[in-house]
Amino acid sequence: MASPRVSTGGFKPFLAPLEPPVRSFSSGILRRGFRTSSMATGRRRLSHRRLAVGACLSRRYFIADSAAAASLLPFLRSSPSSEQLSEWERVYLPVDPGIVLLDIDFVTDDLKHGFLLGTRQTILETKDGGNTWVSRSIPSAEEEDINYRFNAISFKGKEGWIVGKPAILLHSSDAGENWERIPLSSQLPGDMVYIKATGENSAEMVTDEGAIYLTSNKGFNWRAAVQETVSATLNRTVSSGISGASYYTGTFNTVNRSRDGCYVAVSSRGNFYMTWEHGQPYWQPHNRVAGRRIQNMGWRADGGLWLLVRGGGLYLSKGTGLTEEFEEVPTPSRGFGILDVGYRSQDEVWASGGSGVLLKSTDNGKTWIRNKAADKIAANLYSVKFINEEQGFVLGNDGVMLKYLG
Repeated sequence: MASPRVSTGGFKPFLAPLEPPVRSFSSGILRRGFRTSSMATGRRRLSHRRLAVGACLSRRYFIADSAAAASLLPFLRSSPSSEQLSEWERVYLPVDPGIVLLDIDFVTDDLKHGFLLGTRQTILETKDGGNTWVSRSIPSAEEEDINYRFNAISFKGKEGWIVGKPAILLHSSDAGENWERIPLSSQLPGDMVYIKATGENSAEMVTDEGAIYLTSNKGFNWRAAVQETVSATLNRTVSSGISGASYYTGTFNTVNRSRDGCYVAVSSRGNFYMTWEHGQPYWQPHNRVAGRRIQNMGWRADGGLWLLVRGGGLYLSKGTGLTEEFEEVPTPSRGFGILDVGYRSQDEVWASGGSGVLLKSTDNGKTWIRNKAADKIAANLYSVKFINEEQGFVLGNDGVMLKYLG
């Protein structure tokens, strides 16, 4: 197959109540050494009465305490920890130890049919909404003796795309039943880290060097959306005032796309971030908002930005759209790093991080509580992804995956 043309365009996580003591009275022996039957009889009657009174009191205490305990049951049943523990469950996968799960997506036309990607050429498939998974073999990705790292997957209708490292691009037009390998130009700058299916035979692809390419003919031709790599942009604008940008030769650590096609990316060293909107010829650099280095960035449901810094810090942008004004939000991360944020709805947000950290917010990220679903799981939870309000997944290392139950 001939190599496709690449238009570079300048580049490229009771005790039962104690019963009151009941005294037992028996017939007494008088100190003077004789027994009076009438007194004995009277005492026996007194003993029976006291026994009856004691038993009655015992029953009253028991009934009262039982009623009090019963009144507490609704509160016990609705305790936060009980609810939190029921929101996620772990799904055990047929993968080797050490596999890092990287991305997941479902066929738009069949939300029970999905694919899960990871390191060491891991591709898993489900047809029951993510309850069970089987390993999937793609012959076109096994022809060479290369252990691919599959970074991203995206579906639009029945059309699907997969990108990986070293450079590999897979395409399906039948909901993932068959995958074909699309050849790539050797001039492609950087490794492919993100892809988004945008329509029939169309997709957007991003590399770790900042190249953004668009295709409308199933990947046989790609058009460059920016005119130069990030390195070139930063080294050309040394006087831009961006800390750490001079003589920049690194790559992107994370790339996230908004619903309307804007991008935000974090440098591999975490000392600045960059943004891009359709129509801009270059990426726009921005200084980090705190002394600590940036871990990850992404888009809120309302169109604003969230920003994570190393050590568990979380910031939210003021307003919506692209801005450099952020304010810090306190989180119960216990000092562990937060690695990703995912929106289930406009207000419900989940965040995951190191050592099984799993946080929840119900007010668009303004306040957070710790969820204990993953406390006993020895794994770093790298990403949170909601397909819709009913389908959500948390992906981690060592093949750890959590499935949202609601």
